[in-house]
Amino acid sequence: MKKRSSAPDFIIFFAAITLLGIGVIMVFSASSVTAAGLRNDAYFYLKRQALWAGLGVIAMVIFMNINYRFWQRAGKFILVVTIILLLLVLIPELGKEGLGARRWLELGPVNVQPSEIAKLSLVIFLAGYLTNKGEDIRKFWEGLFPALLLLGGTFLLILKQPDLGTAAALTGTLVLMLFSAGAKFSHLLGLGLAALPGVYFAIVGKEYRASRFLSFLDPGADPLGSGYHLIQSLYALGSGGPVGLGLGRSRQKWYYLPERHTDFIFAIIGEELGFLGAIFVLLLFLLFAWRGFRIAITAPDNFGSLLAVGITTMISLQALVNIGVVTGSLPITGIPLPLISYGGSSLLPSLAGIGILLNISRYSRIS
Repeated sequence: MKKRSSAPDFIIFFAAITLLGIGVIMVFSASSVTAAGLRNDAYFYLKRQALWAGLGVIAMVIFMNINYRFWQRAGKFILVVTIILLLLVLIPELGKEGLGARRWLELGPVNVQPSEIAKLSLVIFLAGYLTNKGEDIRKFWEGLFPALLLLGGTFLLILKQPDLGTAAALTGTLVLMLFSAGAKFSHLLGLGLAALPGVYFAIVGKEYRASRFLSFLDPGADPLGSGYHLIQSLYALGSGGPVGLGLGRSRQKWYYLPERHTDFIFAIIGEELGFLGAIFVLLLFLLFAWRGFRIAITAPDNFGSLLAVGITTMISLQALVNIGVVTGSLPITGIPLPLISYGGSSLLPSLAGIGILLNISRYSRIS
């Protein structure tokens, strides 16, 4: 293996830390009204997000200094722990229910969302599995099918919560990893077509999912129901104009826009910082994606390359889906904006994954 360079990739580090800083500021701006009204403390969410951000940076630095090859050996153990957590969250006495879904484990003062941990766990496991299979991944029964069998159970546990958005984003990430490892396009296409009926029934099987899926096509058809989130989001983006209303001056955060400091925080960014601020955030994610895939291309071995592909795709795809939802380009999925939305369950695995990506960059031939 190539000798480790003296420093990790600065561009990835810069993009991640800048997005994290923007996130902490915007969480405070978007949540201050809610926090003052519900918690009697305008700084409630800011303090918690700042704590999670600090812990996340520590995790990123630690993971950045762990040789990424370690995760190839630990992949199976990590997957087993993740499956146990996903099973525990389904137990009524342990899993915390909210908004019609059981997605959180309540561990004292901390709520843990196992599906967020599962994203990084599955990426690590699949990178190791694909590396071990090598050319056999081009064979359906010997290479591809066992991977699908192992991952399929985990997907079912995530769907059981239910969390269709996370399952969809994770599917996109793992499919790109399979393709990067050499899986035949015809196999992946065939599996995709075979899965379409299941996807269709997963959407229409629940009335709220069907209404969410269709509302982005015509939110005005039900402005006070399924279209309400999107209409308020578009109001926020539209009122921001080129340079925004100013930091802290959002009108939509005054109980008009739901999930303003979580899933729809990008709308508040557009309202307060304007088109230029929103584009800046988008460019940071594009910069992260470009550099992440460059690290994958120049990684010294297949495991490092596949792991870099998975981590980069995991974060970039979530950002793409979230921004697509907020702008009305995609159906509402409930996926947070990585590094920016409020919540430690999403923030910690993302920063840990970025730490692994930075470690890979220390061995890569990137310039």
